[in-house]
Amino acid sequence: MKMNLNNKDIVLKAKDKLIKKVEKLGKPIKLMEFCGGHTHAIMRYAIDKLLDGYVEFIHGPGCPVCVASMDRIDLAIELAKMPNVIFTTYGDLLRVPGSYRKSLLDIRSEGHDVRSLYSCLDAIDIAVKNQDKNVIFFAIGFETTTPPTAVLLKKAKEMKLKNLFVVSNHVMTPPAIGYILNAGISHIDGIIGPGHVSVITGMKIYKELDIPIVISGFEAFDILKAVNMILDQHIKHERKVENAYTRAVTEEGNKEAQKLIEQTLDIRDTFNWRGIGPLPKSALKINKDYEMFDAEKAFDVKLPPSKEHPLCICPKVITGKAKPTDCKLFGNLCTPENPIGSCMVSSEGACAAYYKYQEVELCM
Repeated sequence: MKMNLNNKDIVLKAKDKLIKKVEKLGKPIKLMEFCGGHTHAIMRYAIDKLLDGYVEFIHGPGCPVCVASMDRIDLAIELAKMPNVIFTTYGDLLRVPGSYRKSLLDIRSEGHDVRSLYSCLDAIDIAVKNQDKNVIFFAIGFETTTPPTAVLLKKAKEMKLKNLFVVSNHVMTPPAIGYILNAGISHIDGIIGPGHVSVITGMKIYKELDIPIVISGFEAFDILKAVNMILDQHIKHERKVENAYTRAVTEEGNKEAQKLIEQTLDIRDTFNWRGIGPLPKSALKINKDYEMFDAEKAFDVKLPPSKEHPLCICPKVITGKAKPTDCKLFGNLCTPENPIGSCMVSSEGACAAYYKYQEVELCM
């Protein structure tokens, strides 16, 4: 029989074990949940309230739309404004304001052809049906969404498409975690590792990170189990990678997906992240075998100087320097209906999670 991982008794037992371990340590602990999906789960189940005084959750940069730098948003907007272009991307990105407060949705309202895709492979169908147009897919995401982009590139080459182009904004998890740890932004006692990313990469990619890391699923019990395992490491004075999401994550990950990525994409020398800035070896570009589909090479785009909104603290939120509620804009000038920053736009953004679940009571 399948266990209900949000069952009240199961969750309460996990909570009681956890509190005893924190008391044994003699102090509360700070944990970073890297993935935006975990941030939403923590808020949805009010786990932050359940463990108040014992565990503080620091929100990490694992939200792909949130970490897209302003110059990349500006690039998307400028590409979408080009004549004879059908611009496509995933839905969340359409609402992120650029340097001059316009979003892709605003560009669409001005008459430009901007489309939201559920699957990047839909871009192929659009290109086939619109041979007189240049179709651009603006690819974004961590390791989870990278394999579909690789499949898109392979199919485009097999079909010898001449009017399909891709912008790769795919970023990688380990360099971002490494940055957080090395920058000394906030003392962190452990990391709740991303679940969906780890399905693709496996556990092995975290081995060089010198901190307790436990990969977690997205149910209440999953997260409490991961926290318990991190506490066990502290009690035993260990620093290693463990897996609390064994029903989905393996040591080696999805080798077929990894192979697709290796065949189509290369590691960039550096890439600009919101909140972090230029980060070496942290993102992927289209390789030489598929460069005929690289929109950054096919189109000459001149970008205006990029700039952040002066009051938006999204760059601080995604690097653990601040909480959403520290922002003066949160909940009044910045809401999901009228987002100022990407952290309020994205379905994985910390600000969106706080806003959506701020009235949620304890799950118990």
